[in-house]
Amino acid sequence: MQKTSWGIVLALWGAGLGAAAQYGKFSVIFDQLPEIYPDAGASLGFVVSVVGFVGIVFGIVAGLMVARIRYRRALLIALWAGAALSLFQALLPPLPWMLASRLLEGLSHLAIVVAAPTLIAHVAAPKDRGFALTLWGTFFGVAFAILTWGGVPLAVTAGIPALLAAHGIYMAGFAIFLARRLRTLDVDVPPPVSVRQVLRDHAHIYASPRISAPAFGWLFYTFCFVSILTVLPPFLDPVYRAAVMGAIPLTSIAVSMTVGVALLRVTSAVNVILIGFAGSALAMLWLWGVPGDPVACLFLAGATGLVQGASFAAVPQLNTAAAHQAQANGAMAQMGNLGNTLGTPVMAFALGGLGYTALPLVAGAAFVCGGAIHVVLALRRKAM
Repeated sequence: MQKTSWGIVLALWGAGLGAAAQYGKFSVIFDQLPEIYPDAGASLGFVVSVVGFVGIVFGIVAGLMVARIRYRRALLIALWAGAALSLFQALLPPLPWMLASRLLEGLSHLAIVVAAPTLIAHVAAPKDRGFALTLWGTFFGVAFAILTWGGVPLAVTAGIPALLAAHGIYMAGFAIFLARRLRTLDVDVPPPVSVRQVLRDHAHIYASPRISAPAFGWLFYTFCFVSILTVLPPFLDPVYRAAVMGAIPLTSIAVSMTVGVALLRVTSAVNVILIGFAGSALAMLWLWGVPGDPVACLFLAGATGLVQGASFAAVPQLNTAAAHQAQANGAMAQMGNLGNTLGTPVMAFALGGLGYTALPLVAGAAFVCGGAIHVVLALRRKAM
């Protein structure tokens, strides 16, 4: 494709915002959930985390199945399923039914985050693909910002059902819009999928230095980013704490869309990722020497922004076939959910033993590992 279909790119990004909101809609109102389920106790945490558990288990399977049933069809099914599940959740069902709906929502989320970036890579011209996929990489940060600024006030003033219903209507709207816009789009379909093939493909994907590279880097990025946002606030001066925490995701997005896109025009996505990991590690040294320094926090946000956008751009750069791109996106979903799930508990445990020093040590080591694994996989690709 020589000309980028920017309308479709933006619509697919909008669908991604809905997918991110499948995580965020309960995260931003988590403190209100005990009012609805007063006897749930610690099990309330599963209302948020069960979506991530689905991603850990079925990330690769999602990539294979989405490729098999066609990307357009999988995306539309996932959007309609997400809409129906949100509207069901707006009824505030008993907790077991709510958890069951969240489990199904995890499958919807996976299908969207596998199909949408694969379709974006398909409809974007080669010269625009880096920018389009960098835009896609902002979907989590933008969605959480929107939910914080708009979703929380809606839940406070009109109730949690209003927020959940609004999300359902949003998903249905994008399903209707994309059903028309994607009607003529066709992407190659791989052979049928069997259980044996799924197991073989897991081994093949993670053994491939091309398919697995974005996912392995993404594991270390997600391990750090969410955990840092979770544990950092107590170590910031209360005078500027709120301002810094609000600026971190916005800085990450801004750098990704400006510096990151500019770098992608002159060097490979993997090189941009390496620059981001190196900058992130340097930021952790800075925060080790000057704990809670706001400028260091924003420098860290900018460096991680480079990793964020370039990781999605690396998928089509390293994998030309649509089926391989879907596999790579499925692996990213799997490793991303693993990183999100492990990062905060590991960081909290380390902080309990070492105090603040654990933050720059653990996160710094993870950033170094993320860069190192990309270097190793790049060397393997050169040797092929």
